[in-house]
Amino acid sequence: MTIPPPLDFSGRTVVVTGGTKGIGFVVAESFLAAGANVLVCGRSAPESLPAHGDRIAAFRATDVRDHADAAALIDDAVARYDRLDVLVNNAGGSPDADAATVSPRFVEKIVALNLLAPFTVAQAANTVMQQQSDGGAIVNIGSVSAHDPQPGTAAYSAAKAGLLVLTKALALEWAPKVRINHITTGLIRTESAASVYGDDGGAAVTRTLPMGRMAVPSDIADACLFLASAHASYVNGADLAVHGGGEYPARYLATHS
Repeated sequence: MTIPPPLDFSGRTVVVTGGTKGIGFVVAESFLAAGANVLVCGRSAPESLPAHGDRIAAFRATDVRDHADAAALIDDAVARYDRLDVLVNNAGGSPDADAATVSPRFVEKIVALNLLAPFTVAQAANTVMQQQSDGGAIVNIGSVSAHDPQPGTAAYSAAKAGLLVLTKALALEWAPKVRINHITTGLIRTESAASVYGDDGGAAVTRTLPMGRMAVPSDIADACLFLASAHASYVNGADLAVHGGGEYPARYLATHS
């Protein structure tokens, strides 16, 4: 039995969409710490970029919803580093909206960002990876909303459910050169999400979680490192739940104060 080496991405190239803040920022930092060359993208340049020591992620302003711009992002990575080994499709999100009154334009934009854009970027990445002797890996960052929708998230939940099925479909088509997997993220404590969890800093929400805490971005980053590594060489089309066991059912909480 041959044991894969530790999570060492030295000489590897990683693209992280939405890698300038929140989860994506920490994912990019984690790959940098593991030795990778990292390119992140966002709609506009951030005040600071992910870094580890003296190594800093490169940045490209990109609207991943635009097919040409998404393809140019992958071209940029190859032009800089001569290869592409990992794509982390992290860009996404949505404000809550009332499904009864939300506009068609809103729905189209949410589906474009959370489903169509990951497909578009993955297509471009696959074209490069299929030409490499050792292929590559794609990780799609999903949401527990794909399995357990909440009020106000109809368009987002539908798009994320689509992303999960898309992952499984592409895993069938692009193997063995390219592995593609999905992470179901649960409640994550980030600066931008703080207001969502209430005025008590999320204490009441935390009581609904078996692990007794919300996830932090590094929990998702660690899962990305695993799925992109040789340790996951036979993991393809998987849905890795990083949600701490989910949430207690409402009926349980109602009877166990």
